[in-house]
Amino acid sequence: KGKESTDQRASKGAKRKNGPVAVNLMIVKDTTVDNNIDVTGTIDANEKVNLVSETAGAITGIYFNEGSPVQKGQLLVKVYNQDLVAALKQNDYQVALAKQNEYRNSILLQKEAISQQEYDTSLTSLNTLKAQSDVLKAQIAKTEIRAPFSGVIGLRNISPGGYLSPSTSIASLVNIDPAKVTFSVPERYLSMIKAGTKISFTIESSRKSFTAVVYAIEPAIDLSSRTITVRAKAANPDNLLKAGAFAKINLRLDQIAKTIMVPTQCVIPDLKDNKVFIYHNGIAEAKTVKTDLRTDTRIEITSGLKAGDSLIVSGLIQIRSKVPLKV
Repeated sequence: KGKESTDQRASKGAKRKNGPVAVNLMIVKDTTVDNNIDVTGTIDANEKVNLVSETAGAITGIYFNEGSPVQKGQLLVKVYNQDLVAALKQNDYQVALAKQNEYRNSILLQKEAISQQEYDTSLTSLNTLKAQSDVLKAQIAKTEIRAPFSGVIGLRNISPGGYLSPSTSIASLVNIDPAKVTFSVPERYLSMIKAGTKISFTIESSRKSFTAVVYAIEPAIDLSSRTITVRAKAANPDNLLKAGAFAKINLRLDQIAKTIMVPTQCVIPDLKDNKVFIYHNGIAEAKTVKTDLRTDTRIEITSGLKAGDSLIVSGLIQIRSKVPLKV
């Protein structure tokens, strides 16, 4: 084969450069789209407390197994209280004697054998001793640490015979059924979220998809992030959700009944606006558009396109206004 001259190669290159650009088109149409956003959140326990004692003393009994479920009111730890029990017993004898004295004086008062003042003194003595009994009972109750709610107790930090003080952590108690899901959403979506809104989410430790229902919304917007904190509850009967876990949340805000969604790569950002190219009479025509909602692959066009337009979806790198096209 003979070699082509420089002029011949230049002529062919010019034809290729000025020839029509091959493109694919999409006919624009109205569609219905769910307005969803993806956010991250944290799994929290429904209730969580670090158990401590209100009184100091030697531990006389531990009545729970680490990592086991406990019921509300169940006795967990007992501190030495024999001195208080003995004091209460002694006081009860005095209460019984004071009751008899008050009863006799009430009869004598009716017969006017004693003055009202003498009867009042006996009644006051009885009430004082009853109050002392209540104080002793309250002190004894503080020596018994009971579960404030039903849940699972964690690892204990104490041993039988040890000395327990109010600063000593006994164990943690967690109730995580239902679990709480805490997350933040941008301020612009505040009007779309309310109590009863359903969310779906996933966690790293399970392939299962979970659902939760919003039950509380923080009344104030965070000034630094311009987001609002939302909390939802999720049923957790199988204990798959753990406190502190990371949650990937999909939040359905509303449904847009009639809008235009186009592939994201079709929208070309400009200095001030965004633009797309449409096919019109065999050439490319630029259209300035406004966008809003975005998904992984599509973007909403709120103005600049109408149903029936022939949107160019490929070959965009080579396209300029008025470039001839081959569909």
